Amino acid sequence: MALYSEKVMDHFRHPRNVGSIENADGIGEVGNAKCGDIMKMYLKIDDDIVTDVKFETFGCGSAIASSSMATELIKGKPLNEILQLTNKAVTEALDGLPAYKLHCSVLAEEAIQAAVKDYYERKKKPAADAQASAETSK
Repeated sequence: MALYSEKVMDHFRHPRNVGSIENADGIGEVGNAKCGDIMKMYLKIDDDIVTDVKFETFGCGSAIASSSMATELIKGKPLNEILQLTNKAVTEALDGLPAYKLHCSVLAEEAIQAAVKDYYERKKKPAADAQASAETSK
């Protein structure tokens, strides 16, 4: 059995949504000091819908693949829905990651949450509103 799935390798070799968004509505940056991965997510949001998303990741293939897949999973979705995205969903969408690389999918989840939090701070709206909205849509 291969260490990485075909989807992981595809998103690593051909990552989607790479780059930055000028005048992004929300930016989230997270890192893992243990492994050195750094992930930055940029969101463009219109009427609480993610209309564009880009990422910049410095890290291993799993971190790049997790970033890429996460952007695919949230593009076009409402904020309350993307706040429900878990690292497990990212991992499943990639057809799995080795156990010692699961932290990469956690970074993707955290980067999205940080970008949404930044968006709410910029809009002077309490992030609790987003979380409450996410909870009611579950």
